[in-house]
Formats: sequence, structure tokens, C-alpha cells
Amino acid sequence: MGKASGVKQATVVVAALAFGWLAIEIAFKPFLDKLRSSIDKSDPAKDPDDSDKDAAFAAAAAASETSSV
Repeated sequence: MGKASGVKQATVVVAALAFGWLAIEIAFKPFLDKLRSSIDKSDPAKDPDDSDKDAAFAAAAAASETSSV
């Protein structure tokens, strides 16, 4: 057999990558479906870091109100 051309090698690599991706999608389908549905339900405008800062600020404000009373 002669040397494999670059196009043939690239085709084999792309096919192997596609097969690998498909195998992973099938193997982890239940987990991936659960993950994707939770991502769809999430609110992109809400930043969890901001809510932590707001909660800390509210706790500090409540503590200062009770200490001043």
C-alpha cells in the first residue's frame, strides 16, 4: 500500500472524532439531559456572587440595627 494522502488522513481523524463524540453523547445521555435541562431553567441575569454580597450586606445591616437598639 502506498502513502496515505493528507485528505484521507484528515477524513479518518474527523470521522474518529465524530464517532467518539457520538459515543460519549450516548453513554452519558441521562446525565447530559439532566444537566442541559437545569441550564435551560437557570436565569442568566442572576449572578450568585451578587446574591451572596446582597445577603451579607443585609445581614450586616440587620446586625447594626439590633446593636444600635
